[in-house]
Amino acid sequence: MKPTRFETAIALIDKKNSEDPNTYLVSGLEYPKELLYSQRMSRKLLQFKPHASKALQIAARAQHICRWEIPRDEYPMDKVGYFKWRETLKKMHANLTSQILSQVGYDDEFIDRISFLINKKLIKKNEETQILEDTICLVFLDYYFEEFAEKHEDEKVIDILQKTWVKMSEEGHQEALELKLSDKSMSLIKQAIS
Repeated sequence: MKPTRFETAIALIDKKNSEDPNTYLVSGLEYPKELLYSQRMSRKLLQFKPHASKALQIAARAQHICRWEIPRDEYPMDKVGYFKWRETLKKMHANLTSQILSQVGYDDEFIDRISFLINKKLIKKNEETQILEDTICLVFLDYYFEEFAEKHEDEKVIDILQKTWVKMSEEGHQEALELKLSDKSMSLIKQAIS
């Protein structure tokens, strides 16, 4: 059976992300970092919202497509530099994804919708953008938070948690509090949100 447009788009996004020279170790196996991240995004999205639209599923999978191509250190290491880097990345992710989607035959309207989501337009106002943001935060908390917390002072960790929490919806908060995290992590989260 011929793969659907959706399946082909996902496979092409994965192909791009599998070129990541950076690797991430899980249970003794090395994975291209962004490929692993994008698959975690898809899995978490469908756990959180089993009926997520195809557009939202593609946006989640492509959220970090080829992220390594624009390193953080190419921008000033301050807040302004960080936001400029993030904005440049979002544009790149949206452009690369648009090229893939047009290659597999999606129309402009669908492609524009995915670009809108990847650029995280209207968080708190657009339901799907908010779901994408919640998913990003849940993936961070579930897969990357404990490692991050080990490397930083509690004060910095609590600050990051508070910034993460603000971006999330009430539903995202409920989901986050059900994650299976260590007691230490849960205590940091409770301190951050109290």
